[in-house]
Amino acid sequence: MTTILKIDASARGERSLTRRLSSHFVRNWLKHCPEDVVVERDVGRDAPPPVTEEWIACAFTPPSDRSEEQAKMLTLSDILIAELATADIILLGTPMYNYGMPSSLKAWFDQVIRINKTFSFDLGRGDFPLEPILSDKTLVILTSSGEFGFDTGGVREHMNHLVPHIKTCSFYLGVNGDEYIHHIGIEYQEFGDDRHRRSIDEAQNGVATLVEKLVTAM
Repeated sequence: MTTILKIDASARGERSLTRRLSSHFVRNWLKHCPEDVVVERDVGRDAPPPVTEEWIACAFTPPSDRSEEQAKMLTLSDILIAELATADIILLGTPMYNYGMPSSLKAWFDQVIRINKTFSFDLGRGDFPLEPILSDKTLVILTSSGEFGFDTGGVREHMNHLVPHIKTCSFYLGVNGDEYIHHIGIEYQEFGDDRHRRSIDEAQNGVATLVEKLVTAM
């Protein structure tokens, strides 16, 4: 049985393109595998709080030394990490805001990438002391952008701080490499022309094709 962690990061509701894509993915998946589990986390509507100095101190305090108040401060982080740990597929629907990720999604990453929970730290490893604790996860990134040309070789590749950032962070989510990362995006949203409509259709079809590919591989 496969567990999908569906994370939606758009601030929009019914008008959100990425919510439509992530829901489309889940509907198609459950048609193939109706017994599989989908865990939903909507950070767009219910954003995790940003980390604070107190939060960081709690995270770096050994569990046996934490006060009750410190443990309480990490409760949400523990819940989010538990959701992540049980997932086989991380399904991430996110718009591009100001060429990067929404603040609510960044807050989620900051809550789950945590020492001795999702990564270990050992200076004995030399210049690369951090290693992920989780492994063997697949990441599906479903995006939307107002402009276009953000992919490799595109006219705005140098402005894309969304997908590269997510890919970098995914190492600490348990995604072992680029071969386990799949990206489908809708573009041209601010133009609202035929290119945008084609982009929506291509993304919808791409999601259905990707589901079939992943179902076969699982």
